[in-house]
Amino acid sequence: MEFKRVVVTGLGALTPIGNTVSEYWNSLINGVSGAAFIKSFDVEKFKTKFACEVKGFDAEGFLGRKEARKLDPFVQYALFSTEEAVKDAGLDFEKLDTSRIGVIWGSGIGGLKTFLDEVVNFAKGDGTPKFNPFFIPKMIADIAPGHISIKYGLRGPNFTTVSACASSNNSLIDAFNYLRLGKANMFITGGSEAIINEAGIGGFNAMHALSTRNDDPATASRPFDLDRDGFVAGEGAGTIILEELGHALKRGAKIYAEMVGGGMSADAYHMTAPHPEGLGASLVMKAALEDAGLTPADIDYVNVHGTSTPIGDPQEVKAITDAFGDRIYDINISSTKSMTGHLLGAAGAVEAIASILAIQNDIIPPTINHFTDDPAFDPKINFTFNKAQKRVVNVAQSNGFGFGGHNASVIFKKYQQ
Repeated sequence: MEFKRVVVTGLGALTPIGNTVSEYWNSLINGVSGAAFIKSFDVEKFKTKFACEVKGFDAEGFLGRKEARKLDPFVQYALFSTEEAVKDAGLDFEKLDTSRIGVIWGSGIGGLKTFLDEVVNFAKGDGTPKFNPFFIPKMIADIAPGHISIKYGLRGPNFTTVSACASSNNSLIDAFNYLRLGKANMFITGGSEAIINEAGIGGFNAMHALSTRNDDPATASRPFDLDRDGFVAGEGAGTIILEELGHALKRGAKIYAEMVGGGMSADAYHMTAPHPEGLGASLVMKAALEDAGLTPADIDYVNVHGTSTPIGDPQEVKAITDAFGDRIYDINISSTKSMTGHLLGAAGAVEAIASILAIQNDIIPPTINHFTDDPAFDPKINFTFNKAQKRVVNVAQSNGFGFGGHNASVIFKKYQQ
């Protein structure tokens, strides 16, 4: 069977370093940190007092007060980034077959803020179950693609992928596979997350997963630095319009890049810790390369998972070394989480956008906040520390690894007719 080609025709982003794709990209290439002290709740008694929050987002201004109250922030974010992507792609759904346009969305946790608020309100009461009628439909992780499909009248495949921090990479891969098999013409895909609240920060603090660098939040996310001490929580959304090439050409769409492959694997090792030798991570990169019909020699840039954790970063370097061999010295590696923080289920989509724009602009966004070399890492590896680098980027790979040992990797390349 001959697969159909799949291209990227629209992008949308709501991130801690920019509320549009252009703002996000400009912040990336200029090395802007999105980390600051948390403003959305009182952090006095929390170990970690900072995060990468979305800034200047007005949900009521975007949706209206009545509608905004019906939606958890992770859905608000999804709708906002999707509106930008739909406009960017020049979509007029009245002129398209909406039965062949679907939505596949990723979220690792879903409506955590809604769950927290409702349970706290119940606990403060006398035991009478007085729950908001929107509690369940606001909270469930699959509701974001539901709302996107309702807004635009899209009747194609519609579901959510949940695989922790690999969630939106999995959503991209699912959409890609449906398209190349001819099961649909277009997908709105991506991911969103909103966990910067008492439960999210408190829960990750209890796991000792977060950085506690409260004296200098802006430099707390330090992937591959000797003094990294945990990840920085982030929030937001990323939307990518994936489209079958023939359909895109017929409607005269602009094309950012071509999606050419995706791989999935499991660590089969531990509930939260990555395999110490990076076996699952290496396997998933090799699987993505095989799926794309490429070799390590074809890859120019890897947007790594790179969370800034003491145990996570070394295993990924081991995995890349195993997957790429000597080619590792000829590619650029960077972790954009050094700027955005870790958007969990939205990370894959937001980082895929960074990879797509690196291809389009031939610029590698940096890994910022590097101060001290870690002797565990080969100094000949180009981590793109602290400053963006210009180079021709024909092919970029983006990794996402999640709790439970879920791994997903996606590959994009320059579009050629």
